[in-house]
Amino acid sequence: MELAKIESVLDRYFEGKTTLAEEKILREYFSENQVAPHLEVYKNLFIGLKNSQAEVSEREVILPEVTNTSNKRWWLSLAASVVIVLGVVGLQFSGNNNQLTFEEEQALAEFNKTKETLLLLSKSFNKGTGELAVLGEFTEAKNKILK
Repeated sequence: MELAKIESVLDRYFEGKTTLAEEKILREYFSENQVAPHLEVYKNLFIGLKNSQAEVSEREVILPEVTNTSNKRWWLSLAASVVIVLGVVGLQFSGNNNQLTFEEEQALAEFNKTKETLLLLSKSFNKGTGELAVLGEFTEAKNKILK
């Protein structure tokens, strides 16, 4: 096989872009005795890969027994739901009602201040708009005179 082709496939191999057929070509090339001197470093790697394919494990693999996990998940989700409901109910009936009314009073006071400020702004805006209306009448009269 051409040395240039082997080098390009080797480059693609180290980039992870080779197919299984190309990897087989590399293993066969490096298992031969005629390997280019600058590629000798990779010879042991590919011989090791070829030899590891022939290895077979004689140890028996014991898989864990499959249990019904959906039943356990159902109980866990039920328990979590009960804890959440009890937490929410406990917060509703706790003695923090005075604090909530104080916060509500503060919010109402701030709302009233904001309302007064916006009313003042609205009055000033309406006054300025009225003056612009007079200016608009002046412009219309000027245009009638010019025609």
